[in-house]
Amino acid sequence: MLEHGGKLREAAQRYGRNDWLDLSTGLNPNGYPAPALAIDAWHRLPEHDPALLDAAQRYYGAPRMLAVAGTQAAIQALPRLRPPSRVVVASPSYAEHLHHWSQHGHCTSAVPYSELDAAAASADVLVVCNPNNPTGARVPRAALLQWAEALAARGGWLVVDEAFADTDGHHSIADAAQAPGLVVLRSVGKFFGLAGLRLGFVAAHEDILAPLADTLGPWAVSGPAQQVARAALEDRAWQRATQEGLRAAGNRLRDLLAGHGIASNGTALFQWWPEPRAEEFHDHMARRGIWVRLFREAARGIRLGLPPDEAGWKRLQQALNEWTER
Repeated sequence: MLEHGGKLREAAQRYGRNDWLDLSTGLNPNGYPAPALAIDAWHRLPEHDPALLDAAQRYYGAPRMLAVAGTQAAIQALPRLRPPSRVVVASPSYAEHLHHWSQHGHCTSAVPYSELDAAAASADVLVVCNPNNPTGARVPRAALLQWAEALAARGGWLVVDEAFADTDGHHSIADAAQAPGLVVLRSVGKFFGLAGLRLGFVAAHEDILAPLADTLGPWAVSGPAQQVARAALEDRAWQRATQEGLRAAGNRLRDLLAGHGIASNGTALFQWWPEPRAEEFHDHMARRGIWVRLFREAARGIRLGLPPDEAGWKRLQQALNEWTER
């Protein structure tokens, strides 16, 4: 399995402490408050809820969507729906994309964001995270739509992972996902802070959604997850307040890092930078009970998420002070 954020049990075993400030995942640290569930939520088989899809399609602006057990489920299944293809994955980005496209007979390559325009002219499948995880890089909407049209003309796909687009959706193309060959992935785990639900959505043409649903099988999303997600997707007041709060917190994190000589990029939910002493920084923070995300390879550097409260902000500031004073 590939390495991801979280893993606090591993951190506790390695460093011998349990008072962790977890900044490793890039999730909203003050997630949506899950409502009480219907009395039969744990006892009925989870039917597909049309009201959930209606809520998702309104929230994301997509014409048609499929609920999945986290976008990870779709990432693992999509490569099984095509014959061997030339697949280009934007790099660096969420490593699971390249990992799974490489397992099903496809010819895969990782291409820097600066070279994606040329890659779109020759690939059968192009996979892009937008905004990118972990660097925060963005591809303009117009370019994505142009690539999608070119790929579809030769039977190809453009797969756009918009897991972090909720706070910066200017370049989202979820509304265009009815077009042939365009696949857009959205997650309730990041903005809503509901990663434990394991629920996401795929926006695409029925020609892709139908075989994807068949591949994933029945009861793919639990009934409790559907109920909580529907409430979150319909709660406009919470969404508006959270958008404002996360943008302010994201700016605060970027400014805090800049005050310590760190020029970072990212989204409202995280900041990343190519730290030359990445392992040393990671260890420095861990010894102070702050768990950050270390990237050792393509996106070599550090990613930080948002502290959940003022006590967390103070801990982070103190640890950064000690880092710069070394």
